[in-house]
Amino acid sequence: MQPQQDTTRRALVLIAVCTAGLILPLEYTGPAMALAAIGDDLGGGPVALAWVVNAFALSFGSAIMAAGTLADLYGRKRMFCWGIGSFTVLSVVVSCAPNVVFLDLIRGLQGIAAALTMAGGSATLAQEYEGHARTRAFGLLGTAFGLGLAFGPVISGALVEFFNWRSIFLLGAAFGGLAWLLAAPRMRESRDPGARHLDWAGVLSFSAMLVLLTFAIMQVPAHGWRSLTVLSLVGAALLMLALFIGIEQRQARPMLDLSLFASKRFVGVQLLPIATALSFIVLLILLPLRFVGVEGLGTGQAGLLMLGLSLPMLVVPFLSALMARYIAPANLCFAGLLLAAGGLLWLAQVPVGASWLTLCLPMALIGIGSAVPWGLMDDLSIKVVSVERAGMATGIFTTMRACGEAVCVAAALALLNSLLQGQLDTLLNPESATAVAAELATGSFSSAQANAANVSAHALAECYSAAFATLTYGLGALTLVAALLSRWALAEPDIACAAGAAPGAER
Repeated sequence: MQPQQDTTRRALVLIAVCTAGLILPLEYTGPAMALAAIGDDLGGGPVALAWVVNAFALSFGSAIMAAGTLADLYGRKRMFCWGIGSFTVLSVVVSCAPNVVFLDLIRGLQGIAAALTMAGGSATLAQEYEGHARTRAFGLLGTAFGLGLAFGPVISGALVEFFNWRSIFLLGAAFGGLAWLLAAPRMRESRDPGARHLDWAGVLSFSAMLVLLTFAIMQVPAHGWRSLTVLSLVGAALLMLALFIGIEQRQARPMLDLSLFASKRFVGVQLLPIATALSFIVLLILLPLRFVGVEGLGTGQAGLLMLGLSLPMLVVPFLSALMARYIAPANLCFAGLLLAAGGLLWLAQVPVGASWLTLCLPMALIGIGSAVPWGLMDDLSIKVVSVERAGMATGIFTTMRACGEAVCVAAALALLNSLLQGQLDTLLNPESATAVAAELATGSFSSAQANAANVSAHALAECYSAAFATLTYGLGALTLVAALLSRWALAEPDIACAAGAAPGAER
């Protein structure tokens, strides 16, 4: 193939992967803006509606490691095309959902299709590009992924405002079909010749651990941390984790190479998606619920307000990838996370009913700070192993990202619910406080008012403001801790990383 033709082919492959990287996360965060509309159309309580978001996140996180192994074993192109093709079909199916339970189940299948897509697509880019070109390619992918997450609520708000909630998923089908048409004729097949069979025992034990842990977190508001239900679920999750570790230690080619966690720098890379989940992803889910459900904004208005958080993802990740040629990535990530933590502490002081400008300034600071490591994380994750095992490296990192997001979102919703109960205990009896807190946490303000007939709307809004502020202060503190730990871990390349890095990958 002529050099110019190969350059064009690789550019189209990059566009295809970035198109998938845009629509998959958009389909994760976007439905948060439509939960009220979905509830009005299909019914369902707060728990069932929460699973519209959680089902996708959990299945994606559970499957991504296995998807990386499948990409190495059966081919990166094959997994990408199967994944995005399945996602496209399932997007059409979910748009026709007759009830919430059916919608939740199909959302779970969508998460698995998304895992196959991202594992195959990311590993393909690692094969197609090298050195600085690979850094720029992953910078673009990170930008696309960030835009999908960030603009999910914005685009979904507009779609719900002018059409209906089902159009969100039809948009996913349209972009998924475009990505498939671009990729199928142009991607070159690649695989890891040393890859072996899929570790089903590892997949099942890891998936069980993640589901049990998330379900335990979701039960905390109703039962409390010390309840037998929650403690049993947490114990079962720890048992599954121990079983998973034992299984992986006996594998000749494990799905998750636990020896990599002996590398300080490898651990530091895994902290970055946890930090951005705390500072950014949680707000992408909670703020639309607050703006639409509690503050009473229209979905279109709420989508516009979310631009304060989203706009930095247009350019900052790509710029941070370019700046990494001159500034150490550890320093860039640390500075960005410090900005995000400061923005969270600022946002915590903004009550319900504040002006748009008062909200947008701290949201913009959070968006800018979170976007800085976003443009560096994917490329850093690949550097810890050889290119031939890119599928495994991508799987581990994306698992940490997806699991971190799923657990952080579930924990934030549960903590907000518990904090609301604490605020309402002085105004309502325990049973009513539990019901009203659950409604407020998921943005059902009218239902909360109906269950708290003797409490004014102003008092409920003040309770929400206080609970949201406490939660946001906690998110800011945890982001700061993650920033300090990642700065320490990423400061100096260690021997394990240097040995595993791909030739030409180091700057």
